[in-house]
Amino acid sequence: MDHGIMMFPTDYAIDPAALAKEVEARGFDSLWFPEHSHIPTSRESPYPGGGDLPRMYSHTYDPFVALTAAASATTTLKLATGICLVIERDTINTAKEVASLDRLSGGRFLFGIGGGWNREEMADHGTNPKTRMRLMGEQIKAMKELWTKEEAEFHGEFVDFDPSWAWPKPVQDPHPPVYVGGMGPGVEDRVLDFGDAWLPQRVGPDNIGQFEERANALQQRAADAGRGRIPMSLFGAETSSEALDGYRRIGLDRAIYGVSSADRDTVLKELDELAKLVG
Repeated sequence: MDHGIMMFPTDYAIDPAALAKEVEARGFDSLWFPEHSHIPTSRESPYPGGGDLPRMYSHTYDPFVALTAAASATTTLKLATGICLVIERDTINTAKEVASLDRLSGGRFLFGIGGGWNREEMADHGTNPKTRMRLMGEQIKAMKELWTKEEAEFHGEFVDFDPSWAWPKPVQDPHPPVYVGGMGPGVEDRVLDFGDAWLPQRVGPDNIGQFEERANALQQRAADAGRGRIPMSLFGAETSSEALDGYRRIGLDRAIYGVSSADRDTVLKELDELAKLVG
């Protein structure tokens, strides 16, 4: 099982390039950056973690800019969005950002995506929360056309463009893997429809049995559809020995641990503690 690190890259925390160097030096395989374009002050959507919304949500860098800085400071570290809110983005521009980062990093990009939870935020981008999952599916399918075809076109309910030229193409063949985030009842359908991997979250010793049942069912569905095994990376992994033993037992490919959006000394201490825990 590989081990990754997630941090909200903010304007008041350790900078992304310095963080990436330290993550790579400690043997972690990947660095994951989430995104929020802005946080409306009239927010009514409940924060999934409960309580007040942490400061980092409204201070985070654009993930593609931050990951480019991280790429320039490292050589082997995988660079990932966790998650990219594609439903708040232009499809064609995002496809170019993904391909550009994959090329500039030498094929080290992992594309974690999701539909988000902040309904006011997505509404400011013109996205209807009720149809955002259908939109996301079309966006990813259209991006795959842009990444893999010399003349790409797509005609859907939400995404529509005529034959087009779009370079650069990604280094990874056929494209960077798409990690579909979420734990809702329909996420397995989305993974099988347009994803390459699953990015679940909130799994610990108390519910790992239920998650294992879902994971096994997903793998069986993939096999029945003639697909290979679906990689699974757990977002927000716990660090107890019980949790880590359980993750290994059920065959998770990667556990991703969060660190604080804080100053260099604070973050390096957290990274050192995590490195010791996971070996």
